[in-house]
Amino acid sequence: MSEAVLVLEDGRTYVGEAFGATGSTVGEIVFNTGMTGYQETLTDPSYHRQIVVMTAPHIGNTGLNDEDPESTRIWVAGYVVRDPAVRPSNWRSVRSLDDGLVAEGIVGISAVDTRAITRHLREQGVMRAGIFSGDALVDAGGRRRQLEDLLAEVRAAPMMAGADLAGEVSASERYTIEPVPGSVPPGGRPLTVVAVDLGIKSMTPHRLAERGVRTHVVPSTVSAAEVAELAPDGVFFSNGPGDPGAATHEVDLLRDVLDRRIPFFGICYGNQILGRALGFGTYKLTYGHRGVNQPVMDRRTGKVEITAHNHGFAVDAPLTGESTAPHADGRYGRVRVSHVDLNDDVVEGLECLDLPAFSVQYHPEAAAGPHDAAYLFDRFVDLMTTGKEAGDAAAH
Repeated sequence: MSEAVLVLEDGRTYVGEAFGATGSTVGEIVFNTGMTGYQETLTDPSYHRQIVVMTAPHIGNTGLNDEDPESTRIWVAGYVVRDPAVRPSNWRSVRSLDDGLVAEGIVGISAVDTRAITRHLREQGVMRAGIFSGDALVDAGGRRRQLEDLLAEVRAAPMMAGADLAGEVSASERYTIEPVPGSVPPGGRPLTVVAVDLGIKSMTPHRLAERGVRTHVVPSTVSAAEVAELAPDGVFFSNGPGDPGAATHEVDLLRDVLDRRIPFFGICYGNQILGRALGFGTYKLTYGHRGVNQPVMDRRTGKVEITAHNHGFAVDAPLTGESTAPHADGRYGRVRVSHVDLNDDVVEGLECLDLPAFSVQYHPEAAAGPHDAAYLFDRFVDLMTTGKEAGDAAAH
């Protein structure tokens, strides 16, 4: 194994072994606490421009398969693991994790203490970082590069704050996912949803298809007129990367949807866009939530869900009671926080009481992750079929 070096923006370094492709990569370094689902993590567009540290020590046991990717490529900027599997052992595996990373040019590092890295990020906050291996560790004269040179390269990388990235991961043109056969009642018609792709995972339209929904997945650049032409029963905003404060087009698009009183459901980045459309602010978390084990309370029912997360920004909204959406003339009416993270009281969901709109900060499609939040897709279907406002939809 050749040497690899992980360099953090604050000068902290970790020396390990090259894993995946060799070379150099920079990005925001974050940690994921999931013990499973690494293939879904790698292919989640929300991780665009991020170096992901896996806190679980042994990664790669089940290799990679052709059924579980959540998009057409690996999106992480780099990958950090402690103890990669020597060989995969799973009947669906078609290649090893290492081979998959090499094939897509993803630079990684192994044999480092990922718990120590995670503790450092929890104490200091996520920051920019770089992984360097192979030729990236030597200069043009064949001499080993100094830490100062590597650190300068890390600090020259763009910040995540202020980054407008949805357009870099979104589909370039519209495509449609039809309902699963038998999911539409006899004599009925499929519901039509326009899903705005801000970094959508493939399981999301599949969850809608299971419920008799025809989903038109459209680029993030879609216009309000193009959405209206599709005559949707509902509009969905997906997860995605970047700073919601930079997503001006998406916020304007959602305000048009709200003004037309079209039922709306958003997840993750879509939750943050709803928050901003209503007039609330968003802010960057110190180290974010990433993994498949975050406890969230549904305040309507008092039930606790274990949920899948991937976000570094959150909505700044009042945690208690009802408030009037602060945007413009207050035309969006009352809103309340519907879900809250039990670890740190971060807003995990919003529901409009005078509009057919709601959202959650986490990933109810369960790819990867538990299925506790699957009822939210049923809630969306109820909202589209009964005309009830989100606040009156049937609880799970």
